[in-house]
Amino acid sequence: MSKVLNNNPPPKGWIRYRLLAIALVPMLVILPILLAINIYRWNSRFDGLAISKVNDDLTIAHLYVDKMLNGTEERISAVSKSARFRDLTSGRNVPATKIDEFLDETARVRGLDFLYLIDDVGRIIASSRVLATESPRWDWPIVKAALNGHPAARFDVFNQQELSSLSPQLADQAKIDLIALQEDENTPARLETRGLILHSASTATLGDGRRGALIAGVLLNNNSSFVDAINQLIYNEGSLPSDSNGTATVFLSDIRISTNVSLYEGKRAIGTRVSKEVGEAVLKYGKTWREQAFVVNDWYISAYEPLLDSYDRRVGMLYVGFLQKPFTNAKRETLIAIVIAFGVAVAATVPLFLVWTGNIFRPLERMTRTICEVESGDLSARTGLPHMTDEIGQVASELDHLLNQVQERDVELRLWNTELNQRVEERARELQQANEQLETTSKKLIMSEKLAAIGEITAGIAHEINNPIAVIQGNIEVIQSIIGSDADNAKNEFRLIDQQLMRISEMVTKLLRFSKPQEYAGVFERYIVADVIDDTLPLVHHLLKNTMISIERDDRATRLIVMSRTELQQVLVNLIVNACHALPQGGKLVLRSFDSDMDQTPGVLVEVSDNGDGMAPEVAIRIFDPFFTTKRREGTGLGLSISQMLVTRNGGTISVTSKPGEGTTFTVWLPEAI
Repeated sequence: MSKVLNNNPPPKGWIRYRLLAIALVPMLVILPILLAINIYRWNSRFDGLAISKVNDDLTIAHLYVDKMLNGTEERISAVSKSARFRDLTSGRNVPATKIDEFLDETARVRGLDFLYLIDDVGRIIASSRVLATESPRWDWPIVKAALNGHPAARFDVFNQQELSSLSPQLADQAKIDLIALQEDENTPARLETRGLILHSASTATLGDGRRGALIAGVLLNNNSSFVDAINQLIYNEGSLPSDSNGTATVFLSDIRISTNVSLYEGKRAIGTRVSKEVGEAVLKYGKTWREQAFVVNDWYISAYEPLLDSYDRRVGMLYVGFLQKPFTNAKRETLIAIVIAFGVAVAATVPLFLVWTGNIFRPLERMTRTICEVESGDLSARTGLPHMTDEIGQVASELDHLLNQVQERDVELRLWNTELNQRVEERARELQQANEQLETTSKKLIMSEKLAAIGEITAGIAHEINNPIAVIQGNIEVIQSIIGSDADNAKNEFRLIDQQLMRISEMVTKLLRFSKPQEYAGVFERYIVADVIDDTLPLVHHLLKNTMISIERDDRATRLIVMSRTELQQVLVNLIVNACHALPQGGKLVLRSFDSDMDQTPGVLVEVSDNGDGMAPEVAIRIFDPFFTTKRREGTGLGLSISQMLVTRNGGTISVTSKPGEGTTFTVWLPEAI
């Protein structure tokens, strides 16, 4: 008997090491790998948010510059159409000095560096200041457009001679001493004498019936008020961390001619150059730069875009950006906090795992030792374990019971050796099955703890993301309260920011639903269709702004629906885009919503109509088929098919009515929220 039992003795500590590996590998190996993957994804998303912010800042700066151009053009047009201007230019006995005084007063009020009136051959009729020449250059594209009856405003580059012909003071203001920084110290410093002008011209009718032009300009060289206004608009108080600062710059070619970037001791970095990499990408290839860049003396998260003159040449750049270091420090602090939290979690859970595994392997080792003693001939050896009701306790109790039987029937077993061997083998199989069951149960227990730990970490990361979302939303409200009534000018932009924050919140909610699904069961959003239409129109504004398409709305729906806002937006965008394609020469786009019942079920009906060419019956029948399209080189033919799927999935219907030459109407019906 002893010879049989000693054939395959278990290695010393074998069970202990296996159980320790099962307990600690998920926490010390697998979990750190998953944590590293999530930190890497978080870091990428963090950087993406920073680039997205600076891109939004550049969009605001671009809109401000466009507003300045359009505003200058409108103000000059208003002056040329004013009654006082007509009286001065149409009166035969009005002294020329009266017109000069009027233009001088207008230039001072409007903040213009020069303002003068020419006739259709370029001869000066009146000017806000005494010009150095009687016939300055007047063949600019915007001047020609104004003489043809089309007012315009663009950027233009004036050389030293052209500036001097207007005013020696402007020529002196435009001069900028170039500063060679460490990165371009081999470039000899020189003097920049050109000037970047915000140039505007408006049509003017002279007293003898001829057409003239009223020409105005603002010199941007050394004009700090221009970039300070941009910087104040974008980076007002609370828009950035306290240890960061936002900057804005206007470039002539690759030279900073107006900036609030500091060089040293509060001196502005006017006359310094942009980095070679950025200058080549923006000025040479016309790209928009949206990533980190070295600005003067530090790294900034930056955005650059080219400035075009009236000849559509790239003559300069517009820049906005903010210091990268505070965000880098924030990421490092967050990473340190995560590592510390992981260390605390390990310190708190590993001892608990060791206790649990000890409660498993110590009884098993005790049973193994008892078996070894029995194998050596001590039939009185027992496990001595207290009574336990789990599987291990049952095995130990059964083992002791077997040993008792062995001792009591030792003589009988020796006589019936063959029968005994069979029984021992049978008991051994039962023990093996019990051990296998024990090992399976242990694996399930460890896997359960692993999933619980992953759920807690997922919930923690989701809540950590919610904090900066709340800060961003709070800062947007602060910006709106600071701007006051001017916030209405950027109403759509604020709405889009809120919308994107909602998208982030939805992703966070999905993470929380993954970790704690019982807390989010049955959550639905109810809303009015008109709100989604309001949020959808800015998304297709780029298709409508340069067209002759007019939009009419009739929002009479009062019932609430529960279809996902983003899915309904996707459906409306598809329908509006199709309507725009059906109106290449312009027309009317009608958006209607009203309460409607279908098969005695209350709901809301949304109609998107156009007065375009319409569709033939054979086309209208197939319009919702996947991959069917009438745009041969555009589109995939999946837009309306996907829209039908989204609407149908939410219990609604979508249909189309169209006649050639009379237009098309898409009708979407959705059930009312219960």
